[in-house]
Amino acid sequence: MNGLRVYVIAELKVPGKNPGAFYSRRDNGPFYRWTMGEQHWSVSRVSVSSLSVKNLSAMSWKSVPTTLQKSIIEHYQD
Repeated sequence: MNGLRVYVIAELKVPGKNPGAFYSRRDNGPFYRWTMGEQHWSVSRVSVSSLSVKNLSAMSWKSVPTTLQKSIIEHYQD
């Protein structure tokens, strides 16, 4: 998917450990926050004013949990 980026808060980026929340953005669009609910990923739009963008660290797509990858793809389908 072109222009898609996935991030975590830099301090929480530990190899092999789930950071608890992921953030996504496509091109110059809005940021979305992804968290695991009881059985599925929940997404909410995040205001840039409430997000410290400089603290975000990019994730490789391969490091994103498979179930989250599927949810993100469904979310951004054109």
